[in-house]
Amino acid sequence: MPIKKVLDIDGDHKEWNSFKSGDWEAYGHIYDAHFKLLSNYGFKFTRDIELIEDCIHDLFVNLWQKRAQLGNPPSVRNYLYKSLRNLIFRKLERRQKFVNLNDDDEYAFHFEVSFDTSLIEGEAKKELQVKLKTAVETLSARQQEIIYLRFYEGLSYEEAAEIMNLNVSSAYKLLYKAIGKLQERVKLAELIMILFILAPEQRLSEIN
Repeated sequence: MPIKKVLDIDGDHKEWNSFKSGDWEAYGHIYDAHFKLLSNYGFKFTRDIELIEDCIHDLFVNLWQKRAQLGNPPSVRNYLYKSLRNLIFRKLERRQKFVNLNDDDEYAFHFEVSFDTSLIEGEAKKELQVKLKTAVETLSARQQEIIYLRFYEGLSYEEAAEIMNLNVSSAYKLLYKAIGKLQERVKLAELIMILFILAPEQRLSEIN
């Protein structure tokens, strides 16, 4: 299910502005509110928990040191996601010499396909999850990531594009291709049901 905003928009911005002014308590609140989310997102790219935690540590150290130069992002969570993603990629590149942000095949992205709902029960639910999992595994890393951000995190195209370092047009095309590929493996009616469970009704038009 799309996760809720960590903080409401006004609270998020107040906390951020207080942190930028040197409020250590606000800084701690931002860290505590986002640590688990950032860890979970980082785990999509690598199973190296130590590397993920090192990146989160570096991210927040950099934030504190450069707080006076920081702007006011529309979403603190999305800003942190993008920053962490870039840090992880840089560390992996230095360590393994294989990550290229512009190449679908040069980074990994894995997420557990799951959804909780009372609309589907028992074996039917399990069968549909297995079918979707198999279909998702045929997608490229970028396709998997935009499916995750758009439907599991509930982000807009603009937000997903910003995190993934894409322009909005490319994000549209990427999701369109990903959904088209899913439709090759999952019946349209089943896909509609899954996306209805994961996302608001207005996004169902994206699979037509």
